[in-house]
Amino acid sequence: MRGRFRTARPRARGVHLAGWLFADMLLVLALVAMGDQGDPVAAERAVAAPTATPSASATAGPSATPTPTGPRGVEHDPVTVDVSGDASDTAGLTAQIRTATERYAGRQAAVVLTFGSNRDPGVGQAYAHTVNGLLAQARPEMFQGTTTRDFISLADNPRHASLEIYFYTG
Repeated sequence: MRGRFRTARPRARGVHLAGWLFADMLLVLALVAMGDQGDPVAAERAVAAPTATPSASATAGPSATPTPTGPRGVEHDPVTVDVSGDASDTAGLTAQIRTATERYAGRQAAVVLTFGSNRDPGVGQAYAHTVNGLLAQARPEMFQGTTTRDFISLADNPRHASLEIYFYTG
């Protein structure tokens, strides 16, 4: 009689955890693969940079500074630019962006956060979106491949946008 009411022994206690373990391992592998890709612009810059050759002179002169290899960094402090005007005046807004970013010519922006001012959140965000759409027209070399985000500022200053531009280092 003793064997008749025995409970079934769990044969595979950890089998139900195998799916979770597989999913976690797949996530780790995906993150490692994404982190291994590097920055293609930095790779182009490293290939194009001339390499220093050792000289055979007897005097010790200043050595060439090594060219950094690897991914570029992003500066911690943004450059703030303000533009104002009607959203339909795209030529005027483009000219303001071009003038305000003139002193940063030759640099490439990594991220631009644009805050459109208006008490109505939808209108402020739409204005920020319009301004972000004009960045590539104003300075294509500076804003090519730049990540932009549209935000609102609830300040009572309609038809105004404040841009926070984060440039790549170097």
